[in-house]
Amino acid sequence: MNSYYFDEGHELFRESLRAFLQKEVLPNIDKWEEDQRIPRDVWKKMGDMGFLGLSYPEEFGGSDLDFFYDVIFCEEIAKVFSGGFAITQAVVQYMSGPYILKYGSQLLKEKYLPGIISGTTISCIGISEPTAGSDVANIKTTAILDGDHYIVNGSKTFITNAVYGDFVVCVVKTDPKAGPDGVSLLIVDLDRDGVSSTKLKKLGWHASDTAELAFDNVKVPKENLIGKEGQGFYYLMGGLQVERLVGAIMGYGACEAAMEYTLQYMAERSAFGRPINKFQVLRHRMAQLSSEIESCKQFVLYCSRLNNDDKYAVKECSMAKLLATELSDKTMTQCLQSFGGYGYMEDFKIARMFRDSRIGTIGGGTSEIMREIIAKMVIDDISYKQAEKSNLNNNKTNDMSNLDNILQTIQERAGKADSLNNTLKFNFGDEQLYIDGTGEKNVVSIDDKDADCQVDVGFDDFMSLIKGDLNPMAAVMGGKIKIKGDMGVAMKLQTLFS
Repeated sequence: MNSYYFDEGHELFRESLRAFLQKEVLPNIDKWEEDQRIPRDVWKKMGDMGFLGLSYPEEFGGSDLDFFYDVIFCEEIAKVFSGGFAITQAVVQYMSGPYILKYGSQLLKEKYLPGIISGTTISCIGISEPTAGSDVANIKTTAILDGDHYIVNGSKTFITNAVYGDFVVCVVKTDPKAGPDGVSLLIVDLDRDGVSSTKLKKLGWHASDTAELAFDNVKVPKENLIGKEGQGFYYLMGGLQVERLVGAIMGYGACEAAMEYTLQYMAERSAFGRPINKFQVLRHRMAQLSSEIESCKQFVLYCSRLNNDDKYAVKECSMAKLLATELSDKTMTQCLQSFGGYGYMEDFKIARMFRDSRIGTIGGGTSEIMREIIAKMVIDDISYKQAEKSNLNNNKTNDMSNLDNILQTIQERAGKADSLNNTLKFNFGDEQLYIDGTGEKNVVSIDDKDADCQVDVGFDDFMSLIKGDLNPMAAVMGGKIKIKGDMGVAMKLQTLFS
């Protein structure tokens, strides 16, 4: 079945990577787990072998390959019985580096990407804070421009590679009063004055470091800004899809490794005079798990294909992350059960896999957040569009004073729609938007006139309608829009905003 996604070149790459991991990594995993640190030279070796920067441009030392090489990479590093090893490089390649690649200046790309690709530089992504995890818009860390530097103050927590690494792609507020429109991405070198890190003790992922970061009046050159000020929230919304997809790939990859390890044990372990793989209850448990893992894998591979084809698959990636990480927890629990008392012993790798798996349903967006994203799409009919803010957004449209600024854009949208044959007024409270559709074309103004139909709506919800993030009928059913007057006019909202 995998031949649908992987060709001969992919499989040759898999064989080469697997041979490297078996020689250079697997024999050392137990020591690295005990030391709680991975020697950095292993990443340099991987870079020298061409295993890093697979889909990064050749200009910076990458291989410019399709995403299925990355799929293989994530599958195989997930099978070395150490989530700490796997996550260390996954954070570099898929959770921090891509923001520089997609949105960074040429200067930033030339400065940071070659090290990421060669394995000589370790990066991290700084999103979560003590009071803000999934709620990215409400982070407190600030970066205030002062001349040619930003002054950064605040803290981050649960940051993988924060002690081990060289720099953090830090999510900051460059305009603390602007909500999501005040969020930016800034590269902060971890050796700068005012940066301190405190390693955290955690349940699993012992080979990696996870730490708190504190920023005390840290001076960061303004050229370290990734992309544009105020765009960080929207950049993140795009990048998180790949992060979640990678989590799903590593989720089913770890399941496959656990199954293989458990089946080998079951073939060798005897009870009551026969191998335990002959007991029906254990056989059927493994059969069920195997079926679920294969089904999940094929769905995640389909999502990987969407990503490879540059589709912005928010729903599918959220589903993949939810299903694969939840299944990983289930698989590790049931596989450990097949080991009996030995499964509880650290001498057996399944104990570590059980601990390491637990973070999967938390990191990169909890299962609860995944379910809410999916619910918004399948119940509330909300759609998510790829993360480049339009000219509408650049006007910071959550400010009522910007109604004049977006009038032309709304006129263009309404002018392309069929004439309403009626008048329609949007009432935002302090301001109104009037559409005269009695002529051949709809004409938009900010006049406060009586209309055949009045729509009472909050300005933010109105902008969501304009951007296509909120379905008009769903907004009506959900109480976000209140209709007064001719309901026949209201029924035309769908065509007006389509």
